[in-house]
Amino acid sequence: MWSPVWVVVDGSTDNTTPELHRMAASDPCLRVLVLPRNRGKGAAVLHGLRAAMAQSFTHALTLDADGQHNAADIPDMMEVSTLQPEVMVLGRPIFDASAPRARVLGRQIANLLADLQTRRAGIGDSLFGMRVYPIAPLIEVFSATRWMRRFDFDPEAAIRLCWRGVRPVAFPTEVHYFRSSEGGVSHFCYVRSNLLLAFMYVRLQTALLGRLLRVEPQ
Repeated sequence: MWSPVWVVVDGSTDNTTPELHRMAASDPCLRVLVLPRNRGKGAAVLHGLRAAMAQSFTHALTLDADGQHNAADIPDMMEVSTLQPEVMVLGRPIFDASAPRARVLGRQIANLLADLQTRRAGIGDSLFGMRVYPIAPLIEVFSATRWMRRFDFDPEAAIRLCWRGVRPVAFPTEVHYFRSSEGGVSHFCYVRSNLLLAFMYVRLQTALLGRLLRVEPQ
């Protein structure tokens, strides 16, 4: 398994930060990066990527901290990336009975739109957060837009990287949604998050049309 493991705390107020610091004090492979206030998933990932690039890392595996992702698949995903360092390895979720039907249907719509905006490049699932990215092109994508700092990060990153010629490789992996009685916590807001995604697709479609209609100077 790759090392080190970095945890980005995005302004969390659940008192896990002291425990993470305690763990890091006895584990040289664990580093804790703390943002003073919540800035959104994309901003947290960008913070970690910049720190990783500063230490000459070339690739990063991103993983949500809600327990939904199957960490047992990490070595296999990293092996795919090691053998094909030019690609992005995107987890493609295999849902079990715990998956909310509305969320699954919403993902199907999101994936259809992502396919349209990438000419079916093979993203597989545009919203899943367990991925291996080549760091340099992803930071370039961040630098080209002021968006994709919050929940819109995962789909917009995958689409814009496809536009830049970074080929996606889908990796099937199981996912489990924990109920609140099991300690599951979701920050997904059906209204706010879906509005953010809808605005993102409009922005990307406008940008795509601009790319297609652009006339290069003779």
